[in-house]
Parts: sequence; C-alpha cells; structure tokens
Amino acid sequence: MPTKTLEATLAPPTAHKEHKLCDLLDTYREGLHEAFEAGCDTMSATSDVVTPYDLPYQAKAALCNYVPQLHDTYDAEELDDDHPVRLTNQAAEFDHSPERDYEFTWWVPQPGRGTNFWIPLRINPEQKGLWHDLVDGDAPPGQLRLQRNHTSWTLHVTVEFPVEEPDYTTDSDDVTHIGLDIGESALITGCALKDGSPTGPFVCDGSRAKHLRKEMHTTLKRLQERDAAEWRIDERFDYFQNALTDIVEKVSRQAIEYARRFEKPVIVMEDLTYIREELDYGGYMNRRLHAWAFARLQKRVEDKAREAGIPVKYVRPEYTSQTCHACDHIGSRAAQGTFRCTNDECHITVFQGDINGAINVAQRADPWGESVPLKPAGNDSPRDGSACDSTTTHRERSEQYSQMTLSAFCGSEPSASNSRT
Repeated sequence: MPTKTLEATLAPPTAHKEHKLCDLLDTYREGLHEAFEAGCDTMSATSDVVTPYDLPYQAKAALCNYVPQLHDTYDAEELDDDHPVRLTNQAAEFDHSPERDYEFTWWVPQPGRGTNFWIPLRINPEQKGLWHDLVDGDAPPGQLRLQRNHTSWTLHVTVEFPVEEPDYTTDSDDVTHIGLDIGESALITGCALKDGSPTGPFVCDGSRAKHLRKEMHTTLKRLQERDAAEWRIDERFDYFQNALTDIVEKVSRQAIEYARRFEKPVIVMEDLTYIREELDYGGYMNRRLHAWAFARLQKRVEDKAREAGIPVKYVRPEYTSQTCHACDHIGSRAAQGTFRCTNDECHITVFQGDINGAINVAQRADPWGESVPLKPAGNDSPRDGSACDSTTTHRERSEQYSQMTLSAFCGSEPSASNSRT
C-alpha cells in the first residue's frame, strides 16, 4: 500500500513544554551518537546502549531499528548533528475536535508514567483528509519524526493510504496522454492529445514564484552580509519556503484537475533525474534555475495523481522545447514563450513555446502508435537530462493533422492563482 508523509507544525509550546521537548531531543541525540560510535549493528547491541537513557520506549525502539540501518544499509561514516527524534508508530496518538482553534492535537510521549502531554498541531490544509483518516484509524501510521527548527517544531508522520486504482493501463489504445512541461516562466504547461491532436492547453503562470525566489536570494544575502542572527535568517528562509510550498501545492492540484477532465488520462512528464547536475548556463541563470525545485513540483504532481488513480509515465527530455511537434524539425526559441519552426514545408510557423514542449512530451509516451521514440544520434542515455551536441534524428510522419496556432492562446489567462500567501 502506498505511503505518504503528513507534516504539521507544533503550536508554540509553553515554557514548560518547550523544556520537555528540548530534553527529549537532546537525550535522543546523545543516545543515537553513543550507539552509532559504538558500532552497534544489531538491535540487541543498540538496546544495550540506549536502555539506560531517559527516553520514552517509542524512541528507544526506533533507535534499535535505525542505528543498525546506518551501518548496514546506509554505510554511514559519521552522523549529522541535526537528526530528528524518531518514534515508532506507537507514538501516533492524536485527537481531533472542530471546537478547538487547532483541531488536531498530539499526545507527546515522555519517559515514565503520567508524563505525556497534549500539544496542538498546525496541519497542512491539503492533507486534512488524511489527518482525519489517521485519527479515525483508516490510515495506519508508520514512523514519526520530530524536528526542531530554531523557533518552531515540525512533526512528520508516515501513513499508509488507499488509492483508487485505474481500470485501464497506460498501454491502452484509447488513453489520453497529457504532457506536462515544468519550467520557470510557466510553472506547468499541459496539453492533452485526443486522437493524436492537441486539445485544450493548460498554463500556470510562474511570475509569483519567480518573484519570491529572487526576493529570497536578495533578502538572505543582505542578512548574511549584515551578520544577522542565525534565527533571523532561518525565519526569513522558512517564510519564503512556505510561500513557495503553497504555490507548489496549488499548481500541482490544478494540474490534476486538468487531467481529470479527460477520459482515461495518463500524465506524461520529462525524466529530469539529472537536470540539476547538468545545468550550466552561467552563474546567474544557474542560481535561478537551481533555486526552482523541478523535482519537487514533479513529485507533488505524481503524489496527487496516484491519489486520484491517474497513471504517470516519464519520458526522455532531450529537445522537447526545441522540436516542432508537427514535423519534428529543430526550431528556435528566440523568446521564452515563442517557438518558431524553421521547416519551410511545415504548416507551423510560430507557436506558443511551452505548449509546443508539452505536446512533444505527450507524444513521446506513445509516438502515434510507433515504438521508436525521438532520439538524439550518438546518445542513447534515457535518463540524461542534458542537451546533446549532435543533431536530432527525426521520424517522418505519414499524415498531417490540424494544429492550433499561436493566436489561439494570446488572450488566455494563466490558470494558476498568483495571490500572495
């Protein structure tokens, strides 16, 4: 069964509860470091080390599972000083009441009897349904992780959840491939292929995210130059990250809503496994592009698609933004939003650039029933996100079909909300 991580921020605790939380974190880390440095590679050896520590049994049990993994599975040579408190699922005791300002509360485990205490949680509204399932026992909990972030505490809870399984396969002849192109100017551009023809494109504007990333870089740089307190830098960083997270959640949800408009949808995205490592456009552009979490947005789309029962496929990313979707010739992108086809025999002259890329992505999932994908000559690495130096080998298409022109999109408004968070 699929798993999902629920995230919540603890409401500001009282001084007494803050002291207890800090004791729990410090003691846990002491036990973790001692067991790790002792080379404990079995549960029993770890138990011998951590048993004397004044920790709740849920934390000791988690350590007995985690420390051997550090040696056997992860082959770790040293520990990070910022490890969260890990707790077994026996610590997943929550309560819900709509009468409270914070509807959900957590029964924080403490060593000894009668020492646990309740603390309110600020949950991610996007995950409210799963929190209800967790409280009602419909979503079995997994491990919990409690982390301190200078001025706040964050709780992560792994849960198992049921998903709606599609009644069709991605190889069915009647599926609708929906290409999603993720970028900077437009966060997500989507286009569906109905009977091989592009239909009803979908565009989410990226200006708000672009502004936030630029403002975050400038703000944090100035704070560091002024030798601002570390907590102040972390506070501003958290603000910008929360705002960007809100955009990611909204945009990914809108992408799924778009996909659900079509019968038997299959979402198709580029495999960007190595895109961040391969970017080399100079210092300024690298900073901008690396700051945008391409993989993070893709992951949220994939998570929401899985919950909605929509299959997801990944295809090779080479030349999707530079290739004409109608004739497969390499064109030009003189401006970010404009694609020009350089093939005089093609009926496409100027097309919206990101939508052209989304169509290419969709076509690569099943290129008109053919099994041969578009591939660069001399480079057959399917997971390499870098551009190739060689020209592209193209297929000849046997039939022409009607295409949308740039004028069809000139008056359209972005689908994503740009409201401030």
